Amino acid sequence: MLYHLLVPLADQSSFFNLFQYISFRAAWAMVTALAISYALYPWFIERMKRMKMEQIIRAEGPQSHVENKVGTPTMGGIPIIIGITLSTLLWARLDQPVVWMSLIIFLGYGGLGFYDDYQKVMKKSSDGLAGRWKLVGQTSIAGVVLGIGWSTGAIEPDLVLPFFKNATIHLDEVIPGAPWLGVLYVVFGMFVLTAFSNAVNLTDGLDGLAIGPVMTSAGTMAILAYIAGRTDFSAYLSLPYVAGAGELTVFSITLVGAGLGFLWYNAYPAQIFMGDVGSLALGGALGILSVLTKHEFLLALIGGIFVLETLSVIIQVFWYKRTGNRVFKMAPIHHHYEKVGWSEPKIIVRFWIISILLALVALMTLKIR
Repeated sequence: MLYHLLVPLADQSSFFNLFQYISFRAAWAMVTALAISYALYPWFIERMKRMKMEQIIRAEGPQSHVENKVGTPTMGGIPIIIGITLSTLLWARLDQPVVWMSLIIFLGYGGLGFYDDYQKVMKKSSDGLAGRWKLVGQTSIAGVVLGIGWSTGAIEPDLVLPFFKNATIHLDEVIPGAPWLGVLYVVFGMFVLTAFSNAVNLTDGLDGLAIGPVMTSAGTMAILAYIAGRTDFSAYLSLPYVAGAGELTVFSITLVGAGLGFLWYNAYPAQIFMGDVGSLALGGALGILSVLTKHEFLLALIGGIFVLETLSVIIQVFWYKRTGNRVFKMAPIHHHYEKVGWSEPKIIVRFWIISILLALVALMTLKIR
């Protein structure tokens, strides 16, 4: 919004030229998102306590959770969503379709998570929205947004393979005369968004565990979005240029800012939990960022912690159904480490360290091409 209001005034004052630069607007977008979320939480936490919006702790979970986390309010993702949305609308260019696609996915998944959280609180049960209906909601939202993006040309149906130079598969050109095959990319994108949204949701089981890797991943995606939005940088690194992707830097970095505001109150011992409203929205945001910047495969490395958590659940369920035995003491894997005696802060910090290392490795691979 500020871009459209103030850049035209650059002829009157050189100061307004600053608002043309993505780096300037991204920095202030991060500060704005941080300030909004940080300021909202004291009031929001008290409000949730008065309304008895408390996290429902699974009885079969670690005993320490039953003893220490009961009564902690949930739905802490709401101030995150407010901070990210307002900051993006304030600092990003709103004439870029990629910005609106990101916001719609983010808000749509957040709304789905809110309904799930509300069901849990009202029923006083850890069983909220049925899993199949959650998947229907996630894939439907993703399908509509990606479908419109593909049909209007805002999204190119290209698969970019990491680690290889100029390794791009143009799905709409695989078979001459069959451009409709580009719809396969929409299906692939739906899978990426749904999978990553649920992966972040699975990781959100300890105080601050999910938000740390989310911020690391979002910060990394901000760098990749900036590169993708510049013809010179993308050409130098043999990456696809994506028109308007630079503005996703602003959206990406607001995830970091709002996440920092949340972490202040979610750090161990947590005063509030993110809830599905936050985890589904943030996971969906990372997913759509990877799709729009053509880094879907690289996201699996950047968000390796989320992939690990998801694989631990898949392996546990598969092996238990086949043999009746468990591979891990409890899944997701962060609960396994609790069961073997690791303290909660130790698990959280070590997972953060791994997340940072994976993000650095992902950035280093850009020069492997």
